[in-house]
Amino acid sequence: MKNIRLGIIGATGLVGRTVLDVVWERNLSVSSIKLFASEKSAGNKIITKKGEYAIEKLDENSFNNLDIAIFSAGGYVSKKYVPVAVEKKCVAIDNGSYWRMDENVPLIVPEVNSHKIKSHKGIIANPNCSTIQLVIALNALLKLGNIKRVVVSTYQAASGGGQKILDKYRNEINGFANDDRYKLFDSIMFHSDFNEAGNTIEEEKMLNETKKILEINDFKMSVNCVRLPIKNSHCEFVNVEFENNFSLEQIKEVVSNQKGAKLVDGNDYPHPLLANGKDDVFIGRIRKDNSRENAYNMWIVADNLRKGAATNAVQIAEMLI
Repeated sequence: MKNIRLGIIGATGLVGRTVLDVVWERNLSVSSIKLFASEKSAGNKIITKKGEYAIEKLDENSFNNLDIAIFSAGGYVSKKYVPVAVEKKCVAIDNGSYWRMDENVPLIVPEVNSHKIKSHKGIIANPNCSTIQLVIALNALLKLGNIKRVVVSTYQAASGGGQKILDKYRNEINGFANDDRYKLFDSIMFHSDFNEAGNTIEEEKMLNETKKILEINDFKMSVNCVRLPIKNSHCEFVNVEFENNFSLEQIKEVVSNQKGAKLVDGNDYPHPLLANGKDDVFIGRIRKDNSRENAYNMWIVADNLRKGAATNAVQIAEMLI
């Protein structure tokens, strides 16, 4: 594929708009770009540094003249229209969760399992934002040896919940009253209702997607995900227990050599403002956990709109090209 005809589905959303920015920043080899959204957005214009683009209504004919379509419009849209794109010989890169665990669909983080892209049958899934930054760190650590157990606590930004949660964040800052049961600034927000195991959908995503990407079916991992009043960039506290003992220097070395990761060492540490607007996964506060044998702690931060969604999808498109 060269000079592809690209479509962005859900172009008016937070991720869709970021996809367009990343396409221009990375000079993706495209001959044309079409932007699609719901009927209520059709006809509106998006102004970019490359000119003005009109929003088109998404329908069954939208894929007739496209080579690649990046979907960022939610599960219902992906369920309905991804098969339509494939039927029209357009490769679908889906940011939603609907296709991720399909055994026939590769779930790709280019720095971790790029070899899997060759197995695609017209659909390639983009992992959950929190999963992406986690597996980049774990991929580095697995170069040292087997991991016995991982415990992850996420501290996720408002933008990860889409425009609705970001508006809630801004409204609460500005003092607008709301009747919501949970408020970003006065409570800890979990992402959804709980399933029979007591996990939220977000927690189940991280558990299942991590196993699929790393290809470790019996991977032992415990996850707790919450949303905090942070505008952008997700944070994760991660505790990793190895089968064998390693020095901090060894761990820092594999992290610093991991593609897509940046080690933040010394007296500094990764934080949302550091990661905001960047495509790297920042890893720091690497230290020994003296409560368990062969266990270590680390702190991971990444821009959830970019590497956690848009940039990862555009990287996949680059691989196809």
